[in-house]
Amino acid sequence: MLFAEVSLKRRHFLAASLATSAAALAHRSAAQTPATGQREFYQLRRYILQSGPQIALTERYLSDALIPALARRGMGPVGAFRLDIGPETPVTYVLIPSRSIDALVTLDLDLARDAEFLKAADPFWSAPANAQAFVRVEVSMMAAFEGWPRVTPPQPPLAHGKRIFQLRTYESPSFRDHVLKVEMFHAGEFGIFQAAGFQPVFFGDMLIGPRMPCLTYMLCMTDMADMDAKWNAFRSDPNWKKLSADPKYAFEPIVDNITNLFLSPLAVSQI
Repeated sequence: MLFAEVSLKRRHFLAASLATSAAALAHRSAAQTPATGQREFYQLRRYILQSGPQIALTERYLSDALIPALARRGMGPVGAFRLDIGPETPVTYVLIPSRSIDALVTLDLDLARDAEFLKAADPFWSAPANAQAFVRVEVSMMAAFEGWPRVTPPQPPLAHGKRIFQLRTYESPSFRDHVLKVEMFHAGEFGIFQAAGFQPVFFGDMLIGPRMPCLTYMLCMTDMADMDAKWNAFRSDPNWKKLSADPKYAFEPIVDNITNLFLSPLAVSQI
């Protein structure tokens, strides 16, 4: 009964958050929304680990238990990544897309009732206190941007070759400025990324998580040198110079902090 009450409260809270976000963005014209399709929701899990057995145990949990359980629920493609460059390592990130926010909110409660999942997950799920499977898990919830409503896995040759991912979070000093920054993406920034050669994976508006108001997005490229070349192309693009100088967005710094993380895909990753 307690689980049901908690689940209901979480769903109501998320629904209210999403409604607020949608209302704030509703003034955008249809012309500013280049893509169509049902808007996804994302759960981004951050597994904080210790060097040693926890790393292999977590990867086995993802490959043998969690990702198969998500597939049975129609969730995917699932991204699983190792943090290569960031404030603390080892850390594993898991990106879970779903068309249902309720399914993401209640996912752990649902998994706790899944006998097939629990059997496969047991070494990780039931690890004793003196041999923990992880230090902590942090979870964020996002709504896909209206103009980029679905996860887009890398296309060939990156799909099966060498690739790295850049996970970027933009924090804004106010909710007004956050909405304006999201609007900039719909006003042309998506196309500028693509013209520079980036392969964007997702764009997410944070509903529940740290450092709000903020947005998070992911880009894919071959390596660090490839990333530098693409960012140089982005910054020198005349369309970016025009967009970033538009008084509508340039009247004050609408982003006051940017976090950059560099990730590599685990073997089990579907992205």
